[in-house]
Amino acid sequence: MRKAKPKKRLILPDPRFNDQLVTKFVNNLMLSGKKNNASKIFYDAIDIVSEKTKEDGLEVWKKALANVTPSVEVRSRRVGGATFQIPTEIRPARKMSMGMKSLILFSRKRHEKSMALKLASEIMAAYKEEGAAFKKKEDTHRMAEANKAFSHFRF
Repeated sequence: MRKAKPKKRLILPDPRFNDQLVTKFVNNLMLSGKKNNASKIFYDAIDIVSEKTKEDGLEVWKKALANVTPSVEVRSRRVGGATFQIPTEIRPARKMSMGMKSLILFSRKRHEKSMALKLASEIMAAYKEEGAAFKKKEDTHRMAEANKAFSHFRF
């Protein structure tokens, strides 16, 4: 490679749970640099989840995130004039990022009063292995399974 790989940025853990994963999630949730708003939304959502499920909100969120995180995806590759969808493993950092982004995207699309409520209900749906974010993961896995025959084109 001609260019050096960029250095990984140090991500500080969040103040309430002392967890780097929470900071990454809040950074993905943030719009227009408003980190204070994003963290308030996240903490409110976690409080709502712990109220409704009577369990530790952070653990429910982590399980929900694990439930919506895909492990394989399909990538397009041209082989002799035909385009094949080739299933490939996803590297861990991208896996986590995809899971977070789908959870946030589908919580934004929900029809509820506040973003904290939307996020909380999407987290609870993902925890129970239902909801749009979980469905997206299932569709991705189904697509990879259907195109398993083309996995020998991978390099």
